[in-house]
Amino acid sequence: MTEFEETPEPGLEDAIDAAVAAIADGETVVYPTETVYGLGADATDPTAVERVFEVKGRDRSKPLSLGVPSVDAALRYARPSDRALRFMRAFLPGPVTVVVDADPSLPEALTAGRDRVGIRIPDHEVALALFERVAPTPVTATSANVSGSPSVTDAATLDPALRDAVAVVVDAGPTPGTESTVVDPERNVVHRRGAMADAIVAWLTEESGAAPTVEDG
Repeated sequence: MTEFEETPEPGLEDAIDAAVAAIADGETVVYPTETVYGLGADATDPTAVERVFEVKGRDRSKPLSLGVPSVDAALRYARPSDRALRFMRAFLPGPVTVVVDADPSLPEALTAGRDRVGIRIPDHEVALALFERVAPTPVTATSANVSGSPSVTDAATLDPALRDAVAVVVDAGPTPGTESTVVDPERNVVHRRGAMADAIVAWLTEESGAAPTVEDG
């Protein structure tokens, strides 16, 4: 049972099914979100996670977030505090990456050896359909671009080398383009301002009694 009412168009259904099969085979895929296009693979498979770093040319010291279809699904791989859990239920699905304690079962490659992980639940029917069908396996949630290049809001503008490196591109048309806000509710820190940043700052201020630290204005 999915958490959204609409279902993807028939043409997208085949692409989603192909992406599900590719992720199960350890491959990488490109999928749309309500912010930018994402690069997905099995977030529990160290080899698949390593492939994401290779495709992006990403520094291994920078962790990847993981995508799941619901807050309850996230609890299988994350250990949020009470405050973080309240925040997640208030803002997700949505254009927010929530940093919480990671379950030790997640590969070190995903978290870059840290004990924290970013949780992403996109407010996008295609992304949620993909995550729902792959569940309980979480999917890497990182932008589908070569590191240092602009994020991709239209699958037609994907870097040719990246397009060739992935197994499936789920093309659902242009996306809005505003990056997600990255927030650590427990530590009262906004690591990156993005979509819904003002509402998030207001929630954190009211919840904690102090304005959050904002690292990226």
